[in-house]
Amino acid sequence: MFCVKINKKGATMSIRLGYACINSTLSSHKPRVTTNRTMIKRTFLAKGLPYVSELIEKNTEDLLKILQWNEEHGITLFRMSSDITPWASKYRFEELPGYEKILSNFQKAGNFALAHGHRLSFHPGAFCCLASPREKVVQNAIIDLNVHGKIMDMLNQPRDHNAKINIHVGGAYGEPTVSIERFCKNFDRLSEATKTRLTLENDDKKNMYSVKMLYEGAYKVLGIPIVFDYHHHKFCAGGMSEHEALEMAASTWGNIIPNCHYSESQCIEKNIKCSPTAHSDYVYNKINDYGLNLDVCLEAKAKELAVLKYREMFENHEIALRNVV
Repeated sequence: MFCVKINKKGATMSIRLGYACINSTLSSHKPRVTTNRTMIKRTFLAKGLPYVSELIEKNTEDLLKILQWNEEHGITLFRMSSDITPWASKYRFEELPGYEKILSNFQKAGNFALAHGHRLSFHPGAFCCLASPREKVVQNAIIDLNVHGKIMDMLNQPRDHNAKINIHVGGAYGEPTVSIERFCKNFDRLSEATKTRLTLENDDKKNMYSVKMLYEGAYKVLGIPIVFDYHHHKFCAGGMSEHEALEMAASTWGNIIPNCHYSESQCIEKNIKCSPTAHSDYVYNKINDYGLNLDVCLEAKAKELAVLKYREMFENHEIALRNVV
């Protein structure tokens, strides 16, 4: 059955839309509002934990400001930037001179999200590779992923896939079956704060992991949900239609609303020669939810502006048509 949502501004929505990491409106303000303050390694080594603590305090203060802006504009789906805690794999949060303030900032932001029905997530980078045959790479991935799990706990977010930490398997190494088995074994080495939130996303290369491969190799073994990426599926379909793959991915979420990613090709948007997998600034086509209830993160370069433009193009138009009828 087709399931519909009503957002807080009264607009009827078949899907909930969100964006990733940067609010371009606020980041252009003076003073700038951002959670992406970071530093190069040389600066980290020179200035140490006091400077790290200063940056994290500012980042966590601004996280709340971004969520408040989102609430004012009816956006309740937000992927946080991993840069919010620079070089976090090199220390324990409790070692930071400003830890109490940082923890308080995280709790305020997380409690605001909970109180207003916002869904927060992370998407650590490609270096988080639990499938790697190199033990050092796996160890580094475990440390980094557990940092994300710790932050979710500091934000008071649920230990389930409503607060997802999303990654890719990370590599096939010419042996996709062996590699995903290695991923599953290394999954058990993660903290509970991380394991209870981890999800997997389908890839955009033919020699990598389609939804079907993730379903067979990881979901059936671990029960780990699959984040369906519409754009990636075009390049790694695994013999399935978009509809079939989306339904398979959605079936892995149990009673939690499935989370998906959507983007379009920059080559088509700008009529230029580029990698067809490159993301566009905006979204120009209506997202087909195939009657499913979905949360969709727009991976468009215009960030929150892409969400607002999509609403103007599709949702507001549909509301107007219903009002006429």
